[in-house]
This record gives sequence, structure tokens and C-alpha cells, in this order.
Amino acid sequence: MSIASRTRIGISSPHIFPDGAVDMALVRRYAARAEELGYASLWTQERVTGTPVVLDPIPFLSYLAGQTTKARIGVSVLVLARHNVVHLAKHLASLDQMSGGRLIVGLGLGANAADLATYGVPPERRVLRFNESIAALRSLWTESPARFAGELISVKGANIEPKPAQRPLPIWFGANAEAAVERAVRHGNGWTGAGSSLREVFPQRLALAKRLRQEAGKSKENFPLSKRVYLALDENESRARERLTDWFGYYYGNRELMDKVAVYGAPARVQEQLEAWSEAGVDEFILNPVYDQEQHLERLAKLTGLV
Repeated sequence: MSIASRTRIGISSPHIFPDGAVDMALVRRYAARAEELGYASLWTQERVTGTPVVLDPIPFLSYLAGQTTKARIGVSVLVLARHNVVHLAKHLASLDQMSGGRLIVGLGLGANAADLATYGVPPERRVLRFNESIAALRSLWTESPARFAGELISVKGANIEPKPAQRPLPIWFGANAEAAVERAVRHGNGWTGAGSSLREVFPQRLALAKRLRQEAGKSKENFPLSKRVYLALDENESRARERLTDWFGYYYGNRELMDKVAVYGAPARVQEQLEAWSEAGVDEFILNPVYDQEQHLERLAKLTGLV
């Protein structure tokens, strides 16, 4: 049985450019070929500040929406506190309409509270702000006018049009801590294990999410469990390790992180890890090659059984 017969296969679209040159021709070729190969979804992520050359997810997904017709498009994740909820609700509702109802919205609390000062947001009461922002978004997407008024966030009386094409517009929570996984099942429409989550910890969080999903009476159809996987296929394992290490140093500023989170080496080794996670209950992979992306697009389609 192939991986693709059990688990939907999504893949990250090129949006990070370590050589400094933004290559939209690559993005167009990649998106078109990903749909031809049968990938279920195309993904981006958010990086606002810093030295890496990274395209912003909302305009990037708008571009992908115009380049594709079948694959779902998603961001994993937006750090919600960085965004004004009314503007974000408008942007995402418009994007869902533009894509014909193919958007998946990944949202997260963020790992660094100190980062919020850059955006004029106090770091205190982060969880309350996050929960209220989720409620405000849903009110803006479903009510005319919105009715939500909380302690920190209020959108009562505001209205946005158009509403999203999807009812509901799916929110997948990026979460790693146990409390955050519990919050995802309670408030979200899906859960994503971060690409930077430790390999040995992820199975525990996956098992927790499965148990909580069952207890909440949700199914994998209305609450999928997903995993971003940084990976590299290369029969020369030391070469794959070196190139991944360089990329983790560039993007995360942490070269040692690679050995704790990425999957790399010969195809059989990578396939074995993906099969183990698929059998454990991952409903959708967000495969994330970071170099030679077009070559990986082809090879991963064969490895997972898409083609």
C-alpha cells in the first residue's frame, strides 16, 4: 500500500530564496507540475523580519490561486497576534473567493512573545488574545455585522464582504505544546505538526491529537492531522546532511536543528519514516524540500505513490 493511498500529499511551494533572487518562473513551473502530478495541496509559511529572502504568504497565495485550479493552497502558519484581525479576515476571505474555496488557513500562537513588540502588541495574555482573535475572525466571516466583543479584541458592528467561499473557512492550528494541541482540537478545524518540531516528540503529539479528536467526536474529514516535513532525497547521505544544515543555518539561524527535525538520505530511508508517520495517523503531509525543489517534486511523487 502506497503512502498516498493512506495520506494526502501536500508540498511546499518555492517561496524562500537563499541565493537572494526571487524566481517566479520557478514558482509557475512548480505549481503547474505539482497539479499534474496530483499533489493535494501547495503550501507557504510566514517569515516577516530577518535576513532570509521570503515572500509574504498572503500575496504569494493569491498568486498561487491564479496559477492553479485543483490543489488546495495553504499557509502554515501565520502568527495571529502579528495581524489586525479585521484586515486579516478581509484578506483571507478575499483569497478564499479568488481561489474558488481552496484556502487552508494555518494559525499559531508564535514561539517568541518578545517578537510581538515589533508589531506593537503587548506580550501579556497571549493565549487570551489568540483565542479572542480566532472568535473575532469567525464572527467576521459568518455574521453581518460581526457580534464579537472580548476583553482584548472587539469587532462588534464591523462587516466585511465578501464572506469566504467555504463555510467554514478551515483553520488548522500549528501547535506543539500539549496545551496548544488541546486548544487546537477545541477551537480549530485541523492540526499541523511544525517542521521544526523534534522527530522523537512528534509521535507523542500526534497520539495526543488523535485521542483528543476522538474524545471531541471529530473525524479526520472535519479535523485532519498534518505534518510539515523538511526532507532531502540523496543516496549520498553526507551531501544531503550538509545541504540541509546550510539551509537551517540560513533560515532558522540554527544549523544543529537540522539533525533533530529533518528526514534525509536514500529514498528508502525517507520512505520508511513517512510510512511510519502515515500509519500512525497523519492525514496530510506538507513535504518541504529546501533545495533542488523541482527534482524533489518529481521524486517525491514517485516515492509516495502519487504516480
